[in-house]
Order: sequence, then structure tokens, then C-alpha cells
Amino acid sequence: MDEGPSASAGSSPPAGAPAPATREQMPPWIPRVILLVVVAIVGLLAGSWLITRLHDLLLTFVVALFLSFALEPAVDSLARRGWRRGSATALVLVVLLGTLLIFFGLIGKLIVDQITQFIDQAPAKSQNLEHWINRTFGTHLTNKQINKEFNDPNGPIRTFATHLAGNALGFSLSALDVIFRFFTILLFTFYLVADGPRFRRLICSFMRPDRQREVLANWEVAIQKTGGYLYSRLLLGIIQAVFHYIAFVAIGIPYPLALALFVGVVSQFVPVVGTYIANGFPALIALAVDPVKALWVVGFAIVFQQIENYFMAPRITARTMSLHPAVAFGSVLAGAGLFGAIGALIALPVAAVVQAVGSTYFSRHEVVESHMTAEPVRRHRWFRRGSDPPEEPDERAGEGYVEQ
Repeated sequence: MDEGPSASAGSSPPAGAPAPATREQMPPWIPRVILLVVVAIVGLLAGSWLITRLHDLLLTFVVALFLSFALEPAVDSLARRGWRRGSATALVLVVLLGTLLIFFGLIGKLIVDQITQFIDQAPAKSQNLEHWINRTFGTHLTNKQINKEFNDPNGPIRTFATHLAGNALGFSLSALDVIFRFFTILLFTFYLVADGPRFRRLICSFMRPDRQREVLANWEVAIQKTGGYLYSRLLLGIIQAVFHYIAFVAIGIPYPLALALFVGVVSQFVPVVGTYIANGFPALIALAVDPVKALWVVGFAIVFQQIENYFMAPRITARTMSLHPAVAFGSVLAGAGLFGAIGALIALPVAAVVQAVGSTYFSRHEVVESHMTAEPVRRHRWFRRGSDPPEEPDERAGEGYVEQ
């Protein structure tokens, strides 16, 4: 009694067996994936919108955080001597604020005096300029023509002056914004330093003990690197200001104290171009007095820069900043591109902290010997008898190279 294929085709599947999948059914994980993708996209858009809106506040907090890293060693030193952290932080900030006020006061006095001197000498300089233009270009300008050009309401000079006066309100508002942001940074810095232990305890309370130790170690590295950067630069700036003050007094250019402070601060705390700006401004002031004195200023700046680069800076900054010059230059460009002038100022300590923290997560290995990795030998002449001759180069490292 063979029932044939019709019987097997019409039989139902055994009990408990899964039903065969059809084209209309959707796998159960697809809706969850779609929901997660939608939530992720909404979260990214909301985060981007929030960061854009709070960009100024976030930048202010980052600057205050690194300023607190720089000031915390001084506050800790006072706290170990019995000072309360709040009082020690206030004292350090007052000293910092007083130093900035003295610096900008001296520089402001120099600029105002130079403008006043220029206005007082304007008639004589205009006559000299008139004679120089007539001699050089073969023209026949007179004071009347120059005054007519100055007084012409549709002329370029009056137009520029009118445009500048129209922007006076914008300049005033920008100045008020800078002052408000500066005091906001000081307020954030005060609380981050004065309540530093409590703030760190609050952050660590949300982490496991092993993660807490890791965060605290990285925090300590950030304080050491940033504080070391600030104090080494401050020491170099003081040395540079003292030597430049002596040189400016000896050369005989006006405002030697203000110019020396300008050189010390700008050359050390403005990355990449600070040295050129710091030495160019005194040279211009000296040029207005006597071109020979300007040459003396430039010559002294070149000589002192070489002494600083080869003898002072390596010994002072050896344990504070170990950035490759290319990394430092790229960090400054990245900071300026992201956050403007403030980003350029804090780029070097940020890069040093990132490098130091990253070195704790990445292990380093011994490099194999090769002519591609060996450094060239500096060949010195041996003038004294009895001196040991230099070592012979290792053949395995290639010709002209020694094993490191």
C-alpha cells in the first residue's frame, strides 16, 4: 500500500520544529539595528549642535584647565607650608594678575609715548618726507597739496578715518568681551585649583579603582608637564629680559625696561614666530633713533639667541618639554587652526601632555641596528696628545656610523 509522494507532501512538520522562513518575515535583529543607527545619527547631530553652541565655553574651560595644571605646583608648595588651598590659589592668581598688569602697563606707556612723539614730530617728518619724495621721484609736491589731500572729505585718508571711527563701537565691545572671558578663565582656574582634590575625588567616584589610579597618574603627568613648561619658560624669559635690558641700556635705546620685558615674554610664550616679533620690535624702535643702534640690537639678538639655543634652553627644558621640532610646529598650526591665537598658545603644553600620556599606553622596543636608523658620528679633531682616539665605526651599522 504505497501512498506515493502526495502523502508525504501533505504531511505536517513534526511538533516543536521551527516553521520554515518565508519572504514576508524579517529577521528580528534588523529593527534593533535600524533603531540604533537612527539614535546614533540623532546623537551625533545633537552633539555637533551642542558643541557649536558651547564652543566658547568649552574653549574657556580647556584654557582654565591647563592654566590650573600650570599653577597647581605653586599652590601645592604653599599648601605644604600650611597655607589653605583657597588662600594659596588667590595669592598665586594675584601675583599672576599683577605681573600681567605691570607688563601691559609698561608696553602701553611705550606705545602711547611713541604715538605722542610721532604726533609732535609730524610737521618736521612731513617736510622731510616731502623733500625725499621730490628728490626720489622727481615730483613737485608741496605742503599745501599734502594738506589738501588730508582734508579732502572724499579722499582715501578721510575715508579710512571715518571707517575706523565707525568701527570704534565694535572695537570697544570686542575689548569688553576679551576682558569678560579673561576673568571667566580666572574664575574657573581658581575653583579648579582651590578645589582640585575634591574635584578629582568627584571624577574618580564614578570609576573602578584600577581606572582611578590610571586617571590620577595621567592627571599628575599633565600637571608636571604643563607646570614644568610654564616655569621653564618663565625662567628663560627672566634671563632673557635681564640680558636684553643690560644690552639696551648699553646701546642707548629708549624704554629699555619695557622693551626687555617685551622680548622676554613674547619670545618665550608666543610659539614659532615669537622670537622674530620680540626682536623685531626693539629693532624698529632703535631704527627710529639711529640705524647703527638698530644694527647693534639685531646683532645682540642673534648672538644671544644662539647662546640660549645651545647652552640655556637644553639644560632648563630637558625634563619639561621633549617635543620634536616638527611635532611642536605642527601642534602650533593645529591649535591655531582649531582655536585661533589661544589654541596656538596652549598647543605646546597640550602636545606634551598627549605625548606623555600616550607613552604610558604604547610600549617601545629596542630598534634593530641598521644604516637606516644609525646616527652619523660627529668627528672631532684631537689636538691634545694622549687623548683617546674615537671609536672605529661598526661595520654592521654601515660606513660612517657607530652602534648606538
